[in-house]
Amino acid sequence: MADRDPVPLPAEVRAKLAELELELSEGDITQKGYEKKRSKLIGAFFPQAPGMDPSVGQERRAPVTPSSSSRYHRRRSSGSRDERYRSDVHTEAVQAALAKHKERKMAVPMPSKRRSLVVQTSMDAYTPPENHSAPPDVTGYTNNTAGGADGIQVERAPGAAVQRQTPKYGNAELMETGDGVPVSSRVSAKIQQLVNTLKRPKRPPLREFFVDDFEELLEVQQPDPNQPKAEGAQMVAMRGEQLGVVTNWPPSLEAALQRWGTISPKAPCLTTMDTNGKPLYVLTYGKLWSRSVKVAYNLLHKLGSKQEPLVRPGDRVALVFPNNDPAAFMTAFYGCLLAEVVPVPIEVPLTRKDAGSQQIGFLLGSCGVTVALTSDACHKGLPKSPTGEIPQFKGWPKVLWFVAESKHLSKPPRDWFPHIKDANQDTAYIEYKTCQDGSVLGVTVMRIAVLTHCQALTQSCSYTEAETIVNVLDFKKDVGLWHAVLTSVMNMMHVISIPYALMKVNPLSWIQKVCQFKAKVACVKSRDMHWALVAHRDQRDVNLSSLRMLVVADGSNPWSISSCDAFLNVFQTKGLRPEVICPCASSPEALTVAIRRPLEEGGAPPGRGVLSMQGLSHGVIRVDSEEKLSVLTLQDVGSVMPGALMCAVKPEGVPQLCRTDEIGELCVCTAATGTSYYGLAGMTKNTFEVFPMTSAGAPVSEFPFTRTGLLGFIGPAGLIFVAGKMDGLMVVAGRRHNADDIVATALAVEPMKFVYRGRIAVFSITVLHDERIVVVAEQRPDSTEEDSFQWMSRVLQAIDGIHQVGVYCLALVPSNTLPKTPLGGIHLSETKQLFLEGALHPCNVLMCPHTCVTNLPKPRQKQPEIGPASVMVGNLVSGKRIAQASGRDLGQIEDNDQARKFLFLSEVLQWRAQTTPDHVLYTLLNSRGTIASSLTCVQMHKRAEKIAAMLAERGHLQDGDHVALVYPPGIDLIVAFYGCLYAGCVPITVRPPHLQNIATTLPTVKMIVEVSRSVCVMTTQLISKLLRSKEASAAVDVRTWPPVLDTDDLPKKKPPLLYKPSDPDTLAYLDFSVSTTGMLAGVKMSHTATSAFCRSIKLQGELYPSREVAICLDPYCGLGFVLWCLCSVYSGHQSILIPPSELEANPALWLSAVSQYKVRDTFCSYSVMELCTKGLGLQTDALKSRGLDLSRVRTCVVVAEERPRTALTQSFSKLFKDLGLHPRAVSTSFGCRVNLAICLQPHRLGKPADQGTSGPDPTTVFVDMRALRHDRVRLVERGSPHSLPLMESGKILPGVRIIIANPETKGPMGESHLGEIWVHSGHNASGYFTVYGDEALQSDHFNSRLSFGDTQTVWARTGYLGFLRRTELTDASGERHDALYVVGALEEAMELRGMRYHPIDIETSVIRTHKSITECAVFTWTNLLVVVVELDGSEHEALDLVPLVTNVVLEEHYLIVGVVVVVDIGVIPINSRGEKQRMHLRDGFLADQLDPIYVAYNM
Repeated sequence: MADRDPVPLPAEVRAKLAELELELSEGDITQKGYEKKRSKLIGAFFPQAPGMDPSVGQERRAPVTPSSSSRYHRRRSSGSRDERYRSDVHTEAVQAALAKHKERKMAVPMPSKRRSLVVQTSMDAYTPPENHSAPPDVTGYTNNTAGGADGIQVERAPGAAVQRQTPKYGNAELMETGDGVPVSSRVSAKIQQLVNTLKRPKRPPLREFFVDDFEELLEVQQPDPNQPKAEGAQMVAMRGEQLGVVTNWPPSLEAALQRWGTISPKAPCLTTMDTNGKPLYVLTYGKLWSRSVKVAYNLLHKLGSKQEPLVRPGDRVALVFPNNDPAAFMTAFYGCLLAEVVPVPIEVPLTRKDAGSQQIGFLLGSCGVTVALTSDACHKGLPKSPTGEIPQFKGWPKVLWFVAESKHLSKPPRDWFPHIKDANQDTAYIEYKTCQDGSVLGVTVMRIAVLTHCQALTQSCSYTEAETIVNVLDFKKDVGLWHAVLTSVMNMMHVISIPYALMKVNPLSWIQKVCQFKAKVACVKSRDMHWALVAHRDQRDVNLSSLRMLVVADGSNPWSISSCDAFLNVFQTKGLRPEVICPCASSPEALTVAIRRPLEEGGAPPGRGVLSMQGLSHGVIRVDSEEKLSVLTLQDVGSVMPGALMCAVKPEGVPQLCRTDEIGELCVCTAATGTSYYGLAGMTKNTFEVFPMTSAGAPVSEFPFTRTGLLGFIGPAGLIFVAGKMDGLMVVAGRRHNADDIVATALAVEPMKFVYRGRIAVFSITVLHDERIVVVAEQRPDSTEEDSFQWMSRVLQAIDGIHQVGVYCLALVPSNTLPKTPLGGIHLSETKQLFLEGALHPCNVLMCPHTCVTNLPKPRQKQPEIGPASVMVGNLVSGKRIAQASGRDLGQIEDNDQARKFLFLSEVLQWRAQTTPDHVLYTLLNSRGTIASSLTCVQMHKRAEKIAAMLAERGHLQDGDHVALVYPPGIDLIVAFYGCLYAGCVPITVRPPHLQNIATTLPTVKMIVEVSRSVCVMTTQLISKLLRSKEASAAVDVRTWPPVLDTDDLPKKKPPLLYKPSDPDTLAYLDFSVSTTGMLAGVKMSHTATSAFCRSIKLQGELYPSREVAICLDPYCGLGFVLWCLCSVYSGHQSILIPPSELEANPALWLSAVSQYKVRDTFCSYSVMELCTKGLGLQTDALKSRGLDLSRVRTCVVVAEERPRTALTQSFSKLFKDLGLHPRAVSTSFGCRVNLAICLQPHRLGKPADQGTSGPDPTTVFVDMRALRHDRVRLVERGSPHSLPLMESGKILPGVRIIIANPETKGPMGESHLGEIWVHSGHNASGYFTVYGDEALQSDHFNSRLSFGDTQTVWARTGYLGFLRRTELTDASGERHDALYVVGALEEAMELRGMRYHPIDIETSVIRTHKSITECAVFTWTNLLVVVVELDGSEHEALDLVPLVTNVVLEEHYLIVGVVVVVDIGVIPINSRGEKQRMHLRDGFLADQLDPIYVAYNM
């Protein structure tokens, strides 16, 4: 190589040094011993050796002594790597590239793992950087992070009303800064580190480019004007020497076999070895001939019947022989040739599910194989079923196994002879070829091609009769088959076959056989040369002077050159002559492409090319001398084969000749190539029938060329150079990289302490319209997390430095887990498949999307807003309606509503207790579905009176005092509520603390009690004890509770007088709820609003005393509370109450009740629906047999404050359709803080449209998700890319008006435009209930006016984005129906790269990527996207999810995920409405309280 030591060393010293290096690399000598011996050896030559160059030491934790970090340290590391890839210059280049990176000080945050995933944990040593508070914004344009937290504008949470709820995970209050970011925790320190790393400029800035209104154009890599271009003249096709016709060459191979079998039957043809290296068996030409004839006869006459033979001439049969039995293979192969049957040699299937066995089966099936020939031993070793049958292998056709051994065959009759013809155009054999994608093709080779190829090999290798050849290669295909089975028989040579098993035990065996038999030729791979180097230590008597030719079968692998050099270096002293090493290039399609001829003494030395990798990546040849960092040294593979014509064509597009300084795909034109891919005419045409064109458009030759699949060029003196395979080519951002080169760089990084050499897979996957490089390596079991991670980050840096290309993902898997090919290599396509399916189970993953993905759309720049007036004029001009809609007008509805006479609900209850005392209003069910308790009008009135008396007597409460009701869902809650109204108090319903989870649920209760200024708490005896218990005192200060009244034993007496409010606009109750962003907000509901609300629902739902309604909702806030506590009293219908918590014990409870009570209307929440869908998915048949019938249900409304979950409602409808549920019955409602129910869609099934309030079906539209990010609505067809289904949120309630306004300018929007939903209605809440009374927020949310148009009406802002669309449907009054589509909450939306993203869209994409992801939540932190996924599976699947999550978010949302967190099921907090509490999750993550299984920081 180019980097030999400066002073020429004597050969014996060189040999000893090489030995030393190998000893060290194999671990037979310590580093210290190695240095000692080495300095002794070369002391005479390098007096200054010990302290040469300490600057390029390896990145180690411990200080490195100068001598160990010196040049030998780097040099010796190469010995222990896979020799195919060994190159000293390359190692040096890699170290230099790393040194460069070291100056830049890359700090990559290490991923954190749960201990159970780590073999040796080393995380605890990690200390977070000091003092950093709120993190800087990575993507901002101004850099205001100078003064720590002071420089950063922390926006306070909007208004004090929406107070922050205590984070769910323990007490994180202690660590928060203004916006809830923990000050110092391990996680935030790591993210900080990630942010800092990402802030560094990594590539030249992207070109500015134009973003069309809708189509976000992906950045297209523009060619760099300075990139090297080919400048040479057009190449000329190169012709090989004439193929000489020697008079005694046989007319066909069978004729040759017949000749040798009869003339010299005693001549040895093949000697096989056992695993001890002893000759096992010698096959003579006589035996080979007689046995092949026997096989041929039996194939044609002994299979099937006389009338119906199983095998006819021209049929294909499989040859299944193990690698240690070449003799049986040879007889079967020649037997097939003699019988004119086409052999298809394949590997022995070891198990039923081998990697790639299915594809082999597909090949056999397409070839129509029905018979498989095998040996006795192999037949015995195949897996068998209990009955002794060989099972059908995965993907295989049904085959008859036929043992082709002499003792099992019948003798042919004396008068039977095979028909021996001259070589013709018939197919001789089919060789299988595995493609890059794992598919297996069969290359058909004609008899004339076989003969011509053997002649060409005989001529180029100067083979003579009776020469001895040692073969280490696989004899079933490729170079091994051509030299050791075909050409050897043509020339009556003697083959010594070395099985793979013997090489494993004794890597020197082939060299020993060369000496023992004085062999003239050996066929090996560079791997075998490397193994011999490793093992040659104690061999004194090796003499290789008999060798005239050492054929290196993978000489076309650019990295084989180092093996050849090292081998020559060591064995030159043992008689090996340099000119003996003959690399060759071959491919299954073109057979031997080129081979170096054995030179006569003193001939011209072989060619070397030192090429720039930068040039190669642009397809250009540049000899590189000065830039030592990234070069590829190539050796020639000799010249064109005799009788062949060769040229190089451009790899893509039309086969046009390359220029002389351009790399292209080599093509050959000769009779000696394959002719087709069996059964694939189209692919055959593209490969075997290519007509290369000159630039003028003229064909180079009238005969077709065959593509070799090799990339290379024809150098000076007609020498062929191969730079890589087409299969290993990865085109990233327009530049070509070869997988082998990247493997070599990865292996040059470090001595092989961390990964196994030769167990590295490099492939590319397509993500976001470009190829991305993935490196997968097997990790040694003894390497620590820290070391592996360090190695990974250095590999990334090295590949970046040398190839100028980023690695998208680097994964380490446990040793021995990558799928193997039959000969022990890595099965690349299967590895890639596992990676993409998330089934690789890596133990370490490092993703670098930030560095690699450079073709994202440009961030959106916000345009200055167009004024509201112009928008309105624009809409009028374009004929668009202003987006507004309303429910029926309450004033015009005539109904005999008795309850309308009363202003207050308390009066309605008293009236019902007098007029219909025994009418049942409420029935509560328990988990068994039986009635736990029920309540008539009069019972309810009496119990409410007692509570009012108790409040007056024990509580000494005044009018208007606030009372917190902390009850489980049930009847006590309802009674207590009316008791408060009777006493003139203002009730606040509060969810009781969870018994199993007091620490996290009790603080919320305490907070609501304090914020609502409750002067007393009413509850049950059980809960009142709990509030003062020991567990409670650990979570909150129990001494500060207001008086707690338990209502289990009520006083006997009635209150003297029931309170009657004077003014209907006074407060009726407070509704407190925690929003999804973790804000606690209470709204005030007046008596007027409450009555209006109940009337609106009564009209929309057609609720009368004769109706029964089943309610499975949490009764603490919003519409759930109204339906549970208020509606029955107002409308008089019976409510069947089903607490959602009871469904955990009995998921069928709700639906059974609906069926049992023949209910027509039912209300539930998404969490209830999900519980039923997941819990009852497999039980529908059982439920049907128990008589569950849902056919009476007309409306099943999901109560929600979010975008309708289309997928969930659809799967629910689909699942329970079998039980009679009408798909149109399921719909949703929509409410928010300012108005607890805006839409509610009970459709009336089975009624003609002209009766009652029959509403149209809910409609679903599909919108373009990309347009939505730009705040636009664009309707697309179902199933189009990037489409998002949106279901309308129900029918607008009577008395409600809606308008869509621009949230910034407050101007009205046109129809089908995205804006904020504003609402005007009699049941709007009258304001936030705040401790501080923040007036600005109050007036903004509850009393907004449009800035243009109708500026008089007072609207409440919902805080949700949505749009209105007029549909083709009409409602009962004949009006066209306006559908409201809710897109998402403004405060939840994430602003990333200038676009607005709704978390649910990203989460939906992520949940779809892998079956083990059950739930997902996303949030941002310092403009990094954090994705948290819940894993339902073994912890070892955790790391599989990281690449999948990153890929899908990039593909579908054009976003780079910053952090992927994998957690256990149930970690993502969900509130009672089934909404994710993303901000709690964020707080818990930053405070390091999630106990994640794995956290990956993407670079």
